[in-house]
Amino acid sequence: MTKLKRFFHFVFLNFYLLTISFSSFSQSVGINATGATPDPSSLLDLSSTNKGFLITRVDTASIVTPAFGLMTLAPSDSCLYMYSGINWINMGGVGANCPCFCNTTPSTPALVFPCGGTVIPVIEVTNALTGKTWMDRNLGSSQVAASVTDVAAYGDLYQWGRCSDGHEKRTSTTTTTLSLTDTPGNGNYILAPATPFDWRSGQNANLWQGISGINNPCPTGYRIPTETEWNAERLTWTTNNAAGAWSSPLKLTMAGYHTHTALIPGGVGSSGRYWTSTITGTISKYLSFTATAGSISPLYRAYGMSIRCIKE
Repeated sequence: MTKLKRFFHFVFLNFYLLTISFSSFSQSVGINATGATPDPSSLLDLSSTNKGFLITRVDTASIVTPAFGLMTLAPSDSCLYMYSGINWINMGGVGANCPCFCNTTPSTPALVFPCGGTVIPVIEVTNALTGKTWMDRNLGSSQVAASVTDVAAYGDLYQWGRCSDGHEKRTSTTTTTLSLTDTPGNGNYILAPATPFDWRSGQNANLWQGISGINNPCPTGYRIPTETEWNAERLTWTTNNAAGAWSSPLKLTMAGYHTHTALIPGGVGSSGRYWTSTITGTISKYLSFTATAGSISPLYRAYGMSIRCIKE
């Protein structure tokens, strides 16, 4: 066989092998071992029974002028990042500094996935007096409260307006660097000792407003309750205190809180504090109750408090 014939034989063979694993259909591209037609809803359709997709492994600092939506797995901390057009968003990962996204909405609205990996069902509970339907437990809680001081039912403590990025965990790390955007890009609890005592530099009053509100941490079909909705629930309690809060259909607990200057839990076992979506000036409203009284009050947004989601 001449060199020219061998060359064309080599080209033909490689072209044949390529067509087996690479196909194009209606402007969609598929790469697989069977030549299967790519799904028409995808631009690129990768499939395999024994191989995965290997993302780029480059630290964000090494990427000059990243494009919106660009992703990379950073070797320095083993976290996955996506560029928001303004900054890099930490999407989580296996590194110690990677936030885990708790209580995010999965493919089915019937489940919530907390940081521990345990699947928590979204179970409804309705107050017959108000007609409102709620989740039966606090976000981050593994069970319905067996008592007003049931530790297993305390759940997480959120700073007002933030999503589930890891900051809500009671063992979260802290930082004094305020966020310039609605998503800080890390799972740190942000301390804010200076006025207006908000974790965000340049406040945003539109966070947590309604079911489509920015950073709504509740599962599909749920949202943060308003001051009016919490107050209506409070007025149905048999007593306006912690005993009445727990004996209500919602089984509320005295889970405590984090302040705007420290992650050390305060009021655990003696105070229940639940955020509302309602704002007033530079601060936001919350439901509070102790062994002696219950009320709706305003407080700094850098505080960490419980969340109970209401159904839309």
